Amino acid sequence: MTAGEEHAHIVSALTHQLPDADPQETAEWIESLDGLIEAEGTERAQFIMRSLLQRAGARSVGVPMVTTTDYVNTIPVDQEPEFPGDEEIERRYRAWLRWNAAVMVHRAQRPGIGVGGHISTYAGAATLYEVGFNHFFRGKDHPGGGDQIFFQGHASPGMYARAFLEGRLTEEQMDAFRQEVSKAPNGLSSYPHPRMMPDFWEFPTVSMGLGPMNAIYQAQTNRYLQNRGIKDTSDQHVWAFLGDGEMDEPESRGLLQLAANENLDNLTFVINANLQRLDGPVRGNGKIIQELEAFFRGAGWNVIKVVWGREWDALLEKDTDNSLVDIMNTTVDGDYQTYKGESGGFVREHFFGKTPQTKEMVADLTDEQIWQLKRGGHDYRKVYAAYKAAMEFKGKPTVIIAKTVKGYGLGPHFEARNATHQMKKMTMEDLKAFRDHLRIPITDEQLEADLYNAPYYNPGPDSPEIKYMLERRRNLGGPVPQRRTEHTPVKLPSDKTFEIARRGSGKQQAATTMAFVRLLKDLMRDKEFGKRIVPIVPDEARTFGMDAFFPTSKIYNPKGQNYLSVDRELVLAYKESPQGQILHAGINEAGSVSALTAVGTSYATHGEPLIPIYIFYSMFGFQRTGDGIWAAADMMARGFIIGATAGRTTLTGEGTQHADGHSHILASTNPAVVAYDPAYGYEIGHIVRSGLERMYGGKHEDPNVMYYLTVYNEPILQPAEPEDLDVEGVIKGIYLLKRAENDGPRAQLLGSGVSVPWVLEAQKILAEEWGVSADVWSVTSWNELRRDGLAAEAHEFATGEKRVPFIAKQLEGAEGPVIATTDHMHALADQVRQFIPNEFASLGADGFGFADTRAAARRFFKIDTHSAVVKTLQMLERRGEVPAGTAREAYEKYGIDDPNRGTTGNAGGDA
Repeated sequence: MTAGEEHAHIVSALTHQLPDADPQETAEWIESLDGLIEAEGTERAQFIMRSLLQRAGARSVGVPMVTTTDYVNTIPVDQEPEFPGDEEIERRYRAWLRWNAAVMVHRAQRPGIGVGGHISTYAGAATLYEVGFNHFFRGKDHPGGGDQIFFQGHASPGMYARAFLEGRLTEEQMDAFRQEVSKAPNGLSSYPHPRMMPDFWEFPTVSMGLGPMNAIYQAQTNRYLQNRGIKDTSDQHVWAFLGDGEMDEPESRGLLQLAANENLDNLTFVINANLQRLDGPVRGNGKIIQELEAFFRGAGWNVIKVVWGREWDALLEKDTDNSLVDIMNTTVDGDYQTYKGESGGFVREHFFGKTPQTKEMVADLTDEQIWQLKRGGHDYRKVYAAYKAAMEFKGKPTVIIAKTVKGYGLGPHFEARNATHQMKKMTMEDLKAFRDHLRIPITDEQLEADLYNAPYYNPGPDSPEIKYMLERRRNLGGPVPQRRTEHTPVKLPSDKTFEIARRGSGKQQAATTMAFVRLLKDLMRDKEFGKRIVPIVPDEARTFGMDAFFPTSKIYNPKGQNYLSVDRELVLAYKESPQGQILHAGINEAGSVSALTAVGTSYATHGEPLIPIYIFYSMFGFQRTGDGIWAAADMMARGFIIGATAGRTTLTGEGTQHADGHSHILASTNPAVVAYDPAYGYEIGHIVRSGLERMYGGKHEDPNVMYYLTVYNEPILQPAEPEDLDVEGVIKGIYLLKRAENDGPRAQLLGSGVSVPWVLEAQKILAEEWGVSADVWSVTSWNELRRDGLAAEAHEFATGEKRVPFIAKQLEGAEGPVIATTDHMHALADQVRQFIPNEFASLGADGFGFADTRAAARRFFKIDTHSAVVKTLQMLERRGEVPAGTAREAYEKYGIDDPNRGTTGNAGGDA
């Protein structure tokens, strides 16, 4: 291994692999650069160095890309701006915040409660937040509209502590931390959770990795609103506070290219680099700050490192031979963590003692002074300089990587310890040491009175510190975090807009995917409402028949279309525009869900409602990106999620990875998702209309939901809407589609989505070949029927009053066994079994899907038309309503065991 390879994670190794043919000449060049810096400053030196690098490239001199810089601050001392605040006042109440945050968590561990919490994250990150709160974070009353801030989830106690000093939270609420139900309405959620605290938090962040992703797409949505002329967001900024351990989540780094490609300079990541994840070092043998610097630089971001506090400036100035910087560069993170868990004397011996030069450098410092050499993330001047530089930088997003100590100030039992993340309780010794460190005016007697009732400290609104704090927030536009839901009213589309859905497809076959897209096209044409629709597609718009939108609605691209399109002569040419309406994320489901989230919360974030329509292969939704949809639910996003090419057997040519038989089961676990499996275009029309009225009509008690519709790629003749359609049944989940027209033993056939035509065919076969009279029901939502049934049971449990579930009402008087058939798992239909008084059986496609014809796959899973016929006969035979042996006769007649004899469905509809 070469020296360059060995230190590749530390520095860029510009010279490690190359011999120095003339050290004297090299020294002269370096001396010239030093002279330039001393005479002209670092800005002039930057320009000269960039010019030389550019010239070297033009002359084909092999200079590698500089992905990492020395392990020092990016902003030189001579370029640091003046700190505009009162440092002493800010220091005093920052200490109160850190005390109150820790005491809140500590008090939550009192006997009989013990609900947990995290002390150490905020203790180490307080400066990062307070510089923002005091000087940068703009509230919603700011003339520019306010910023969006993604707070690091485990730091939530600090935000509560600030709200307490600001008078936004009471002591009673602080003592209700993590007791949301038992202390309602005063309970505080563990982490940033908008659904639990809808007036306080805006963005949930503890499902780590989703915060960075959502922040990027929030910044994009801000620009989207601006470019489309819906809202001026030019003075709004997105901040995301992240952990260095969190950056190992693939979602944390996986979408950085969007921010760079779209030049989202309205976005700043602040990485709290305390060098620790939840159990130990992030990179014990490496340097996470250097790794992240290289990664973000390579992704096209502006990188600012805040490594050392001001106390190091004088030492670095004396470091004429780079001995100190070399030690900084080569010391690994595991050692840096150990240093902060030891003492000043230990640091003197093991860090500065590595060379005679550095040992001499600190010879006149006491061990205490060495211990007080702060890391950059605890120095408000250094942090302020970084934030100001980020706000002023144009053309790229910025990441600030700030080095901190986890558990900073909490004492030797907490600071930099591997277990510090899990530590919730403080000993009396810890409390007293922490109080002394922060200079909190609380006596020993007050602490000793009750270990688990250490007092909060709040000097009240008339103290100079609190007045200063509140004045800073007033100047910046009010409190942060804060969530508001007032928004521009939405005029919903008229009846005429839904006519296309009621009309059917005539003699032309159309899959429900196409029926939905035709409706969407008309909704987007609505003069007032249409501009609020945001179609969101990963790289499959043509599969879903949405390429017709390209020339008219256009694909959003802030840079427009600066190339000659290969299909420019075609009617359906691919067109990009800064005013484009379609968000086309590429092969990127995770990014698409993030876009759905930012767009679907615009009614609250910006007061301008947008209606996301996210359409995708159904397998790539709740299976692949379900966690992102949960985050959208946490944020109370509103919109439509369209699971296209759904079903275990409708896209069988694609095989297992595309055979969705379970997305509705997964969707049922999310309380904010209203899931439907419609069979026909007119059902889709009523469901979409009902969804829009619920979300934006202003009358529903719970508008904060997302509608999930599964649609299929199998073309059928779409019937026109029946004149006597039971619209309530369509919306609530089940309606009678077709009564039997013959007499005979009675049965009830239930289908949903693509299976409804199968049970209609089964109805005909049962009548013509077996003399059975079967009614056919279309189940538009198994999930909503179950929720209604459970609500009926809960009502009876609580009040003693019986309420009949909707499905039982609908089936009242329906005779015979109920047979349910779907293109999904048995569990989907089985959800309603307990609410049906009749005998019940379900047919479902459990197990893995596979590549084959639709007919063969449906026969294999025994969910097809003839399987429904045989199952019906079997249940009637059991009741003695058809002769014994009838079911076996039918089983053999139709060759149920032979996939080659399946006939259900057609071969139309491209994969």
